[in-house]
Amino acid sequence: MKSNKKSDEPERKPGSFRGYVQVYTGEGKGKTTAALGLALRAAGHGFRTYFGQFLKGQPSGEILAARKLSPLITIEQFGRKKFLKVTEDFEEEDYRLAEAGLKKCLKAMLSGEYLIVVLDEVNVAINLGLLPEKKVLEFLDRKPEEVEVVLTGRYAPESILARADLVTEMVCRKHYYDKGVRARKGVEK
Repeated sequence: MKSNKKSDEPERKPGSFRGYVQVYTGEGKGKTTAALGLALRAAGHGFRTYFGQFLKGQPSGEILAARKLSPLITIEQFGRKKFLKVTEDFEEEDYRLAEAGLKKCLKAMLSGEYLIVVLDEVNVAINLGLLPEKKVLEFLDRKPEEVEVVLTGRYAPESILARADLVTEMVCRKHYYDKGVRARKGVEK
């Protein structure tokens, strides 16, 4: 595992780190935020995270922050520069971006450069039919032993949950969106 460690820190010995599959799902807020927290923790120890965001193409606070933490956190977006609605007819570009995103995540996972690879909102991409569930399962089949993989988004399919070593379900008990509060810069975007 390559890292940007200080010279006085020992490198991880091959086989000394076992990576797991984590899933953050559910109707509640905080799935992407939890994955970003994990990336931040890894960065604090000098390790790199690749963060692939499906369905997202808009500038956000996490993109701006990641630029400041580069090369420890690399974020790439695989979506158009607009919010996609569930009821929307998707364009060929949406399918192409999702497929290209999965390929980039696979390349990052197999590169040996990243301790953590995050597929943000991949569960939603599967649910909307933008990515075949089978292709994401094939992605997981190729996971190297020493890489941690995190899949986020609502609607995680049972097949993904079955492959996971850790599943966290976010539950929404109360939300200010229900009172008409819109996404705020610096908090939700």
